[in-house]
Amino acid sequence: MRNRFADTFYELGKVDPRLAIVVADISPAGSIAKFRSEFPDRFVNTGVAEQIMIGMVAGMAQRGLRPFAYTIATFALYRPFEFVRDDLCYQNLPVTVVGIGGGVTYSTLGATHHAQEDVSIARAVPNLSVIAPCDPSEAEAATHWCAAQERGPVYLRLGKAGEPDLSKEAPDPWTFGKLRRLRTGADVCIVAYGGIMKRAFEVAERLEAAGKSVALISAHTLKPFDAAGMAELLREFPSVVVIEECAPTGGLSQQVKEIAWDSGARAKIHSFTLKDEFIHCYGSHDDLLDAHGLSVAEMTRRILG
Repeated sequence: MRNRFADTFYELGKVDPRLAIVVADISPAGSIAKFRSEFPDRFVNTGVAEQIMIGMVAGMAQRGLRPFAYTIATFALYRPFEFVRDDLCYQNLPVTVVGIGGGVTYSTLGATHHAQEDVSIARAVPNLSVIAPCDPSEAEAATHWCAAQERGPVYLRLGKAGEPDLSKEAPDPWTFGKLRRLRTGADVCIVAYGGIMKRAFEVAERLEAAGKSVALISAHTLKPFDAAGMAELLREFPSVVVIEECAPTGGLSQQVKEIAWDSGARAKIHSFTLKDEFIHCYGSHDDLLDAHGLSVAEMTRRILG
């Protein structure tokens, strides 16, 4: 996702002189290096000064540019949070804050680099849209939308690297603010977003091997959320599964349950999130997800009962 974003931003920047990017002491990934070389006046590295990064993109937006702030998710959102809230969201400026490696993607770097509450925090801030693509193709579509939108500030949560392209055969197009059907089914509906969608597909395969017909839904836009679309899924399917690499409070799982209650849905709901704790596990991204109870085997076992 990170590299597809960089390639897409570079191509868009060649035709739109308003696009600019401000980074905070992060090595430019992929084509961001090309953007920096060709458009040095529109590339700024603030160093370890994330508050300055956010204040700078706010000023750039007020002068008519369409800036993106880009760094690791914890430092894109947590460290400069007051600036994101007051400089961007309070003034409703069309700025995109790109957080790389949401959830526990930066596994071996420890809790200081784990953004396990980022979606919950971002969704709570007025005016801040939240987008979390599930694969490189969705990252490209989201980048196109962010570069052209006039709605206001956006938190764009991207995976780090190596995510497979899962949506190339999706029956639905990517549309901001709408749930997207990636695969059709009749018995179980799995709803997910971000890089953990790969595990959602693996769970679907195991469920289908057990005789279930499984639909897969990308909830790429977490705010504004497609509540009407979710209510329809809760009516359509007898079993709905939510899988997310986010803390349990304030995330998608909690919102789905609220919609189910408000709409009187009778579907059985299984929700899988990161635990509400710091896991002292040193290992790979997969190791961290397993430690949080998000292994494919464990999720499949719980769904099948």
